[in-house]
Parts: sequence; C-alpha cells; structure tokens
Amino acid sequence: MGFSRPESGTLAMCSPEEAALLRLEEVFSATLARINSLVFQPLLEAGELRLSSEKGPEASDPWGRECLQLLQQLHSSSQQLWDVTEESLHSLRERLRRPEAVGLESLLLLQSADRVLQVHLEYIESYTCCVAVQAFQKAVKRRSEYWRGQRKALRQVLSGLSSEGSVGTALLQALRQPLAHHVQQYVLLLLSLGDTVGECHPTRELVIHAASLFGDLQSFMRQELDQATATQALWPTLSSRLRDVLCTPARRLLQDSQDVPVTVTPLRAERVLLFDDALVLLQGHNIHTFDLKLVWVEPGQDRCTFHLLTPEEEFSFCSKDPQGLVVWQWKVTQAVCQALRGKKDFPVLGAGLESSEPPTCRCGAYTFRAEGRFCQATYEGEWYWGRPHGKGTLKWPDGRNHVGDFCQGLEHGFGIRLVPQASEDKFDCYKCHWREGSMCGYGICEYSTSEVYKGYFQEGLRHGFGVLESAPQAPRPLRYTGHWERGQRSGYGVEEDSDRGERYIGMWQADQRHGPGVMVTQAGVCYQGTFQADKMVGPGILLSDDDSLYEGTFTRDLTLVGKGKVTFPNGFTLEGSFGSVSGRGLHTQGVLDTAALPPDPSSTCKRQLGQGVFPVESRWQGVYGAFRDFVRAGCPGDLREALLGFHVQSSRELRKSQEYLCCERTCPEDQAGRMEDLLEELLQHREPEALQQCLRKALSNSLHPLGKLLRTLMLTFQATYAGIGANKHLQGLAQEEVKQHAQELWAAYRGLLQVALQRKGQAPEEDEDAETRDLRVHSLVLPLMLPSFYSELFTLYLLLHEREDSLYSQGITHLSLFPDARLLEFLDVQNHQPRDLVVHSFPRVFLCRLSATSSMLASLLHWLYFP
Repeated sequence: MGFSRPESGTLAMCSPEEAALLRLEEVFSATLARINSLVFQPLLEAGELRLSSEKGPEASDPWGRECLQLLQQLHSSSQQLWDVTEESLHSLRERLRRPEAVGLESLLLLQSADRVLQVHLEYIESYTCCVAVQAFQKAVKRRSEYWRGQRKALRQVLSGLSSEGSVGTALLQALRQPLAHHVQQYVLLLLSLGDTVGECHPTRELVIHAASLFGDLQSFMRQELDQATATQALWPTLSSRLRDVLCTPARRLLQDSQDVPVTVTPLRAERVLLFDDALVLLQGHNIHTFDLKLVWVEPGQDRCTFHLLTPEEEFSFCSKDPQGLVVWQWKVTQAVCQALRGKKDFPVLGAGLESSEPPTCRCGAYTFRAEGRFCQATYEGEWYWGRPHGKGTLKWPDGRNHVGDFCQGLEHGFGIRLVPQASEDKFDCYKCHWREGSMCGYGICEYSTSEVYKGYFQEGLRHGFGVLESAPQAPRPLRYTGHWERGQRSGYGVEEDSDRGERYIGMWQADQRHGPGVMVTQAGVCYQGTFQADKMVGPGILLSDDDSLYEGTFTRDLTLVGKGKVTFPNGFTLEGSFGSVSGRGLHTQGVLDTAALPPDPSSTCKRQLGQGVFPVESRWQGVYGAFRDFVRAGCPGDLREALLGFHVQSSRELRKSQEYLCCERTCPEDQAGRMEDLLEELLQHREPEALQQCLRKALSNSLHPLGKLLRTLMLTFQATYAGIGANKHLQGLAQEEVKQHAQELWAAYRGLLQVALQRKGQAPEEDEDAETRDLRVHSLVLPLMLPSFYSELFTLYLLLHEREDSLYSQGITHLSLFPDARLLEFLDVQNHQPRDLVVHSFPRVFLCRLSATSSMLASLLHWLYFP
C-alpha cells in the first residue's frame, strides 16, 4: 500500500477523546504522506543517483552505500508506521460510525497496543541509526541547493523551524517532531479516555495499558535520541582510524571518561568509552575492545574501585569521585545485562521486568588472542566468571576442534577432539575424559593411520591399561593389550603379530619387550626366556608342538645358538653346542643319549610356561586398579565413565559427528542416580540365595560396574588365550587368571557393598578370613563368571588332555561293540533287573559321545576348583 490522502469519515455520537484520536490519526497520516514525497523520495533518488554516477574507487564507497541502506530502512519503517496509522484510522471510523455495534475494545490502539508500539520502536531505531552516523547530512551534500529551496515546504510540516539552520538539521526535525508530538497526544488522549470510561468499564484496563505503553515510549524516545546525539558527537573527536574501527550505525555511546573521569589499571587507558555492546579502552594507537556479553563486574571492597573480568584480561576502575565511580559501575552493569538480553531495555536503561544483575553463568563466543594452547582458537559455549565453564566448543584455525565439558577455563570432563592430519580428509579423533586441560581417565582414540586405542590416559599420555589395535589391512597388523606408562608400553602386556603369526606374553619397558616373556607361534612352538630391547637374550626354553624341549641360549631372532640341551618326546636327549649356517639350517655338536627310559607322555605334554614368572596377582593391575580407585572415591557418578570406561560404536560415521557421539554415550546426568539404585540393590540382596541372583544380574549387565569389570577381564583373557594363544603349554597361566579374576570380582562386590553401607550410615562389614572368602568365591562367583571364559578354557583343556581323551574315546568306542548282555555285565548291572533295561532308546554312538563330554566337563570343573 502506498501513501495517499485519507478520507474524512462521518462522526457519530461518541466520546470526545475518540473523536480527537480520529483527528490526530488523520493529521499524522497526512503528515507521513507529505514527508514521504517531500523528504524520502528526493533523499533516496539522490543517493541512488550518486552511487550510479560515481566511477573508480568511490563507486564502492562503503559509507555512501551504508547511508543509502539506512535511509531505505528508515523509509520502510515510515511506510509501516503509515500502514498501522491507517489501520487505527479504520478502527476509529468504524467505532464512530456504529458506536452501538462496535465496542471500544475494537480500537487498534487498545486491541493491539503492543503491535502498534513495536512499529513505533522500529521507526525510532531506524531514525536514531541515521542520526548516529550523520546519514542525513551526508545524503544532502550533493543536492544542497534543492534542499535549501524546500525549506519553506518543511516549515509547513514543522513548527518552530529556524530559517538559518542547516538542511540536515531541518531533515532531522522533520522526521522526529511529528512523531514526538503524535506520541505525546496519544498519551494525553488515552489518559483522558481512561478517566471517561470509569473504573468499572470492561475496557478500562486496555486503555490504561495503552496509555502506560505510550508513556514509556516517550521516555524511550528521549533516551534513544540523547544516546544517538552523544554518539554522533563522539565520532569527530576520534581519529579516522579509530572511527573506522568503532563506528557502526547500531552502536550507541553510554558513557565517556571525558565526561565522568575514571582510571583503569593496569592498562592505563587514556580514554574509556562504554557503548551498548562493547567496552573500549583507548591507549595511544591501541584499541582494546571487550564484548559486554563476556564482561563480569565485581564490586570493590571500598567505594573507590570496582573490578572487571574478561576472558583474557582483569582490570580495575578507580576514581577519586565516588559518585562518578557509582555512575560507571551502574552503567557498565546495566549495559552488560542489556547486551545479554539481546534487546534494549524499555523504557530506559536498567528498567524492565528482568533482573538488573547480570548472571555469572552465561553463553557466548570469544576468540583468544594471547599466546598459549588456545591462541587463535574460538570458544563458543558456557562461561562462568570469565572462564569457559560447562559445555562448549573450541575451534582452531588449523582445523582442530574440541567439543565437550570445561571447568575454570580448561577441558575437564568428557570431550571429543578432532586433529586434522596432513593428508586430505584424515584426522585423529580423541573421545576421552579430560582433567585440567589434558586427557585423563578412559578414552577411545581413532587415528588417521586406522589404529584404535581404547584405554586409560594420564596427563595426555596413554597410562594404565589399554588396547592398541591396527587395522586388519595394515602392512603389519598388530594388537597390544596390556599396560602403559607415560605413553609407552610398560609392564605386563600381550602383543599379537597377525602377519608373522606370533603372540608375545610378558613384560615391557619403554615400548619394547623387556624382561621375562613367552612367545607363542601359530605353528605351536613356544619360547620362554628373557627379552631385552625387543630381542630374547641369554638362556631360555623352547617347546615344540610334539613336546620336544630345548633348554639353552638363543639368538635375537630366536635361533638356537651356543650350549643347550634337547629332550625329545621319546626320552632321548641331545646336549652340546648349537648353531646355524646360512642356507644349511641348524647344526650341532654334542652327545646324544638314547639310554634314558621313555618318559610318561602325560608329563611331557603338560609342561607349562610362564608359571612363577608372572605373578598372577600383578598381571592386570591396570584393570583392577581403576575399579579400586572408583570404589575408594566413593563410587561417584560423575567419575564412573572416566574410571570404568564407556562403550560406543567404533565406526567411521561416529568420527564425522561429535554431537552424535555425545548422544550415543550413556547419559552422564543419569550416572549418579543409577549408581544410587545399584548400591541400594546390593543392600537389599545380601542373603546367599538372593545374593547369587543379584550377582548374576550385575555380571550380565554391561552398564553395571561389576559387569564392566567382567567384560574387561574377558577382553584380556581372549587377547591372551584365544587364537594363536590357544596352546596347551599356557593352561597353567589361564587357570591362575580365572581364579584370580573370581577373587577380584568378589573383592569388587565387597568394595561396592562397603560404599553402600557407608552412604546409609551403617557400620561396615567385618573383613573375611581367607577360608570364608575362598568359599564364597568358589560357591558364588566362579560358577557365574565361568561361562564368560568357557570357550577359551575348554579349548585349552582339550589341547592339554588330547591324548587322554583320545584313549578314553577309543575305550568307549570299543565298549560299544560289546553285545548287550556283556556290556551290561561290564557295567555291573544286577542280573535280576529286566533285560529290557538295555538302552534301546539311546543309540550307542550317542552314549559314547555323552559319556565323553560328561567326562570332559567334570574334569574341567575339577581342574578349575581343585588344581
């Protein structure tokens, strides 16, 4: 809808205030139409003509284009103001034409007072933007003669226009004075209308509300005009460089240290400018700008100072004049509140329904400039007293980014960091728990080399128990399961080299095999000895698949060399010197003894490695230790993931979305509550029968602390004894570990129970004696955990007893060939029993297999319980 002259309507009998409102709206609508043709159209035409006619560097003059955009925005706001005035006129005419049918509440000024107010606010905002940057003065320069000729026409719109003032001043008055007068009359007429309708009238509240809004609008207009005028006066006092940096149309000056002196320490600023969006300190040619959203105000202990805290600076405001300092502190505080709300206070700064104290916790974005780990990084997220605190995102220019929890300015809690590598579309992804800026606790790291590490960190380095696995398609696929110290493999660990078909079980130091160790090959050959710098040195033993035993020295590549002794399965021994010649194989010089009696086959095949070399209680301390730390800390829910680990999918898709991964984890907010429930359940199930059911449920739940511990122990067991490690000479190590794991699981349960009792204020249970503990372990824990290790245990048992089982099976097969009567006689079945007791319904082959399997199971359980 364009501007046009309004038509006068016929007035019906109604209140004088409503008739006066109608005349007021008609006059204002006509004035707006006149201003449009007299001011806006020439201004916009002049601006567009100027920009289109300029050539060269001036054609892209940002100030010229900006002024034109501001004038266009003001024109659009004026158009909206005219539209809403016409709507108000229409509602008034309808009311005055049919007062009996149309109620007072139908007036737009009452029915939609907030919408009318918003249109006025937008116009004021557009107008003051033009004032702040002198847009009118710049726009009329090229056509000053034209505007001087229009002075007489402007006098018809304005009252009290001087004949000597500048054209820019005249335009300022033309666009402000009618609106100010209009709003003033709104307030007067609405207040009068409120008195007219009486206190009991149903529309009185609407009238009072509208009068209050437009009364506040008057105060808002005065403040906005004062701030825009002060801002306009500021720019000429600054150098062109400072003006280019600081001057924006929407920025308003709230306070200047040249008006109210103040001293800033330790920066020693020459001038302090408080804008509605930033605090600016001028120090020579240097400009220090601070976003008010990230400024915290802390009152001083005396009346002569207060402190400001920003992400990288802390400084104090001082003044000899206490009253002046109070003004600065109040204005800075209110400016911060207004900036955080994202809208101007209405009706004036510091007024409104919202709190006048800024929150200590807030959200914002900031780019760090000071040297350090965060240099040039942009943080976006939650803050507390000038420091990143809560959830947030860090992004560096080189492509690194971190999403997670922060505390007092440092990464603390769960976080995901992506580190791009030199090759395109490849990066390292760290999904870890952090403490005071470095990785600490459990984490999962996927590297650009396709390696994956799952385990514990300390001070940013792998430390404690962890598993490092390379991709199957890697040139040399490796998997290490064991302990780490300051980023290097150290302590007890198991490494599998799939390419060479070898598995090393033993001690490490400084990322190399060092100390006692056992090497198992896919061919069934086992080595045991001392390793140094990744090679076996000194004496050791070798066990082959046919139970041949070599005792002597080896080369670094596990070749027999020097003095040694070989004991063959048939009892023969060869003792002497061994060596090898390139291309000619192994040669020896010594004594072959064939006089010895053949050894017992059951003893030669059951030779065991590693026993006594690796104390069972110290092998997996990294696993047990993390659980003990969790219990000693009182089982806090917020440390549950960091100490016990978390489980997420390990796929490439997760590496592309940090937010998706955060959602996939078990909700950390629920950890504390769930822990309370788990501990309460332990207290409620302490009787033997109930306890067994409780333990069964806990061990089968991957989210329960005991279930997590069991699954980690299963992982270490499989890494050691499955696949290449399925060797009969390792059954002793496996047997020890299963029993030790059972004892540790029982100790873990006891630790959780003590925490549960402590939280309830109950006395802790007395320590168990060794006999009671062993009884509980064998009767409660071992039967529940055994299925988790059954596959590897059963394989080791079959390999260990392969000869006996073969002989046993042959015997059963031989018995199945007996006639029924003789078989019953062999089985010592009483003669008086019926002949038809013969097991016709069970085929003999099935009977053989059942007997063999039952024997194996019984022997396996006996082997575990009674070594």
